[in-house]
Amino acid sequence: MVVFAGASVAIWLIAQAVRASLASGSRRLASEVERSLADAFVFVSRQRTAAVTLIAMVALPVLSLLLSGSVLVALASLPLVWFVPRRVLSWMRTRRIETLERQLPDMLLMIAGGLRAGASFPIALESAVQESVPPISQEFDLLLREIRLGIDLDVAMRNIEQRIPVPDFMMVTAAVMISREVGGNLAQALESVASTLRDKLQMEGKIRALTSQGRMQGIVMTCLPLFLMMVLRAMEPVAMAPLFTSPIGWATLAVVAAMELLGYASIARIVRINV
Repeated sequence: MVVFAGASVAIWLIAQAVRASLASGSRRLASEVERSLADAFVFVSRQRTAAVTLIAMVALPVLSLLLSGSVLVALASLPLVWFVPRRVLSWMRTRRIETLERQLPDMLLMIAGGLRAGASFPIALESAVQESVPPISQEFDLLLREIRLGIDLDVAMRNIEQRIPVPDFMMVTAAVMISREVGGNLAQALESVASTLRDKLQMEGKIRALTSQGRMQGIVMTCLPLFLMMVLRAMEPVAMAPLFTSPIGWATLAVVAAMELLGYASIARIVRINV
């Protein structure tokens, strides 16, 4: 009786610890999701995000258990709740930054055109914001709002430089600050920066085109063993069963997964060329 009571208390304590850990993790993940989406001008409720995260943390292992009938597969699916949202947010952030890089030269040319027409920098900036599309219009509109609120132009340019993590944007900040401090033709400086950025984008496009075959080879070489494993399991289920039901088979799958990840990472590193 005492042993049963002790086991019950231990199970209850473990359940409480797991519940607290899941709740804390879901709140932390929800806070990260909310902050990352806010940086992309997508505003969501933290409570709703935490609730969806907690439901996914419970529903995904249960669904995996029902589909596979294996507790190991259900436990292995739990890290996906932590991994997938971060990968999606990273993909969204990377896509937004790439869009900003493509839009930046045209934005600078529009501002330079307004300056050549005789407008002041805030007026030229406002006209360019109205003519452009998100996400570049959102960032420069926030810059314009800061200037209208009386924030110093140097501080406002530093703020937008932090919001746009593009190394080339430092040239824009330098051009505006130098023109403000020592004078000079700001329109010509912005046009020169826009021309440099456009040439860089063209060079990066050529590099992506030349390395596309290598990236495709990495994807094919990574997916081919998995495809063959599925085909062999469908053709010879009895012979392939130990691979998924025995400890030696699990160890083999772990080694295969590690080698797959290392191979894909190596190929991705080779074809990644920074300009």
